[in-house]
Amino acid sequence: MPLGAGVVKRSTRLDDGRELLYYDDPDTTLGPERAVDARTLDPRPETATMRQDILTGDWISIAASRQNRAFLPPAELDPLAPQTPTNPSEIPSRYDVAVFENKSPSFGPALAEAFGGAPAASDPPRGIDDLAHLGLGRTRTSVGRTEVVCFSPEHAGSFGTQTVTRARTVIEAWADRTAALSALPGIEQVFPFENRGEAIGVTLPHPHGQIYAYPYITPRTTRLLDSIDRTAPDLFQRILEFEQAGPRVVLRGEHWTAFVPFAARWPIEVHLLPHRHVADFAETNEAERDELAPLYLRLLRGIDALYETPTPYIAAWHQAPVRHARDTARLHLQLTSPRRAADKLKFLAGSEAAMGAWIGDIPPETAAAHIREAVEGVTL
Repeated sequence: MPLGAGVVKRSTRLDDGRELLYYDDPDTTLGPERAVDARTLDPRPETATMRQDILTGDWISIAASRQNRAFLPPAELDPLAPQTPTNPSEIPSRYDVAVFENKSPSFGPALAEAFGGAPAASDPPRGIDDLAHLGLGRTRTSVGRTEVVCFSPEHAGSFGTQTVTRARTVIEAWADRTAALSALPGIEQVFPFENRGEAIGVTLPHPHGQIYAYPYITPRTTRLLDSIDRTAPDLFQRILEFEQAGPRVVLRGEHWTAFVPFAARWPIEVHLLPHRHVADFAETNEAERDELAPLYLRLLRGIDALYETPTPYIAAWHQAPVRHARDTARLHLQLTSPRRAADKLKFLAGSEAAMGAWIGDIPPETAAAHIREAVEGVTL
């Protein structure tokens, strides 16, 4: 299936039925054929169960199968590298970008209804109103889907180490998967993200991210929607104009602006907003995606240029819920890192972790000046 920017998508399935998608670069050297998964895999784990925290209303997915996931394997046993006779990895063929269903999912494989070979959930959520109700001992099946997005077949790296062409392919994959996952039954929100570095808890050095398709609107987004309701429907446009007029902008293009937010929590925190209102990646146009590839690479490489060693971070792409607030909640990146010096990390202790009352270590204007200087020195 041809997509935008000359990217081609190819679909297949792994031995246990999980979906695997290849996204070929426009200048790919790969042929159209892909190897079949020759492994004999165990059946997929049972779908996890969500439990409601009655004190907050949050839903907690109890996914015991995640205890079995790979932990810092050697390069020759990288589960995200292409399969070899000595490495029965998750991806049978050489690839440019690959996306597949997680073997140890936090949500799924069951969906609210049988779909695409997935079993129906035994006790699925019954809509937003059902999930909002509070009660002791409430449970629901953790319907949904979690996917792994491999940015490269190489063993080590991150999004920021990719070429502009490869970055553009990943962006096209994010848009394609956002549209597809949003169409699945029972899905309320789709969240692409990248965890980078052992300090963040990454268990695989392979350059990759993930996409979660949730059966609910996440707590962070719920608070965001409340802020929109309490202020104005065009809150994101107001934020953009406020930051563009201030001293915290670190990078600006024709379609995107990156800035350190006015009330940054983390020592390194950068938000990236599109200038036009779009609810998610699926709504971005070709020009926005084309500019995002080099601009996002410059931002990530600038963050790495702050210190002599790579900086751990979480790159979180917030998207509007699938069926709510599409005209008010805007797609945006929140990039955060606990690194507060070359050899120091910010740990969430009593006030932040227990009470959610944050104390910033570095003035946002100071952080913005350092990041802006580092980004200006980046060449692609």
